[in-house]
Amino acid sequence: MTYIIEFLGLMAVFSIFIVAPGADFAVILRQSIVHGRRAAIMTGLGMGISLLFHISYTILGLGLIVSKSLMLFAAIKWAGVAYLVYLGIKSFREPGFKVQEIDVTAEDRKSAPMLTCLGMGFITNALNPKPVLFFLSLFSTLVHHDTPALIQFSYGIGMATALVAWFAGVSYFFTVKTIRDRFIASGKWFNRITGAALVGFGFRLALSRAAD
Repeated sequence: MTYIIEFLGLMAVFSIFIVAPGADFAVILRQSIVHGRRAAIMTGLGMGISLLFHISYTILGLGLIVSKSLMLFAAIKWAGVAYLVYLGIKSFREPGFKVQEIDVTAEDRKSAPMLTCLGMGFITNALNPKPVLFFLSLFSTLVHHDTPALIQFSYGIGMATALVAWFAGVSYFFTVKTIRDRFIASGKWFNRITGAALVGFGFRLALSRAAD
């Protein structure tokens, strides 16, 4: 039960991260419009695989940090809290989505190899600082260091599955221009809601850790 509660708390924060538009979102949007849903879904699958790469080095590095310095571990935890609040304030102040209209040429319309799409998704996510910072700081904050590595990796599988599912939905619905336009038009309020949620998670996390 403890691990289920821990996983649900982790997913509550992670769900805000994956729906907030960023580099991964922009790539999936372009792939869905230019090359179609199948190519976009394969790109999203590549991003999910990359997420397992992030979780692997985080679990290995986290164990080393805890064994060497509990003070350093605590500093990383508080950095995670600060990162949550920073992202929340930044998102709250954004006027809307910065998603430009995508121009599609005849050359772009050519089908893209599925392995190429898979590789594109992996590289995009692997080099994106957003998941790197999430796992290096927030994962360390939200997951107790005594949680077995196998359980932590299962968390990563759940997160990767959620990421792939979200981008599969984006791939499907955002090929419809009216739906895409309505989503972008609601960007200001969407950013405010996600921003407030992130700040709330940050303060809740800080208070719970202070009581430990």
